[in-house]
Amino acid sequence: MSGSIVTRWRVLSGETKWEGLLDPLDIDLRRYIIHYGERVQAILDAFVSEMKCWNFGLPRHTKRDLFSEVGLAKGNPYKYVIEKYIYASAAFMPEEVLAKEPKGGAENSKWIGFVAVTTDEGKEVLGRRDILISWRGTIGKVETEIGRKFDLFPASEILGKENDPKVHEGWFKYYTCSDPSSTYNGTSSRDQVLAAVRELVNRYKDEEISISVTGHSMGAVIATLNATDIVYNGYNKTCPVTAIVFASPRVGNKGFRNVFSALNNLNVLQVINDHDWIPKLPPSSILGYDDEHVGQELIIDTTKSEYLKVPKETTLHELEVYLHGVAGTQGKDGDFKLEVARDLALLNKTIDGLNDKILCHVFPKWWTEKIRKKMCVVQLDDGSRVLMDGEIDEDDDVP
Repeated sequence: MSGSIVTRWRVLSGETKWEGLLDPLDIDLRRYIIHYGERVQAILDAFVSEMKCWNFGLPRHTKRDLFSEVGLAKGNPYKYVIEKYIYASAAFMPEEVLAKEPKGGAENSKWIGFVAVTTDEGKEVLGRRDILISWRGTIGKVETEIGRKFDLFPASEILGKENDPKVHEGWFKYYTCSDPSSTYNGTSSRDQVLAAVRELVNRYKDEEISISVTGHSMGAVIATLNATDIVYNGYNKTCPVTAIVFASPRVGNKGFRNVFSALNNLNVLQVINDHDWIPKLPPSSILGYDDEHVGQELIIDTTKSEYLKVPKETTLHELEVYLHGVAGTQGKDGDFKLEVARDLALLNKTIDGLNDKILCHVFPKWWTEKIRKKMCVVQLDDGSRVLMDGEIDEDDDVP
């Protein structure tokens, strides 16, 4: 398995626009897509989402422990080390929106992703030194409101004035907003990522390098924008940049598409669950968004899976459901058959998604319950007591 990825990584990363690989879905590409999706799920699994916790909005685990704590160390051949956690600021939103969530230790910031790079062992498996940027999807009331700021907004400050590129206002500002008073966002999430990419590209300048960007939902939009930003502004130098994104809403107007299409060494694979309504938003006919997603599309249909309950609209958008779909899709006109042995228990990780007729010794939302049992009340330096979820590492860097 890993041997074929070593020799095929450029094709799997879109060098030929995935021609002949998507229907039927190539077995190496299935594994490749799932691998990158799991690195997005890692953020969701380690995000402190309980609003009563003082560290709401922050990572539950340190950089060095994240992958082992979320189950991506044992038996996983793709070895990475996280270089930097990425934080985004909502300081541009009105105070009445920010007041919908407690500030806690994160203030108006939230942990939104990370930049990682393959270890020497991981390089041997993937065939090159891979710089990985991962962005999660929407969590919480404030980010939901950010998503509702869907008017098109000029992106000329990062993508130039030619073509008049415009993108989703809320997510563009979330990507570019800094807050000088913030512990986590003295610089924007954009500047944090680009600084890390610049450093890693220089560090490994004598090796074969790739940059892979991945994200889900809101994170898919930001990943697409981020990948385009990296290439347009030359942070990749000459190495290929690939975005593999899941459940992406529309990103921008035809001007954005024109900027994207003019760039070399940039490829995007859009994974879309056929009955998920999120990728059909915002409505293009009303707001001026481009009708089509940039890049190539891989359409899956998880309603064909016998392993899932009759889906609710929300479960069709879940990332674990998407990865299950990638593992078993048989093409647009085919049925569903698992080709990659992904643990079915993952379908019950945070939802009640697994068909009750399937014998699997886990209960619904088992990951949520596991996390809840680890919460505890701790005393702060000022003597006050707060509910805490996860680790605080004094040596862990902030931007």
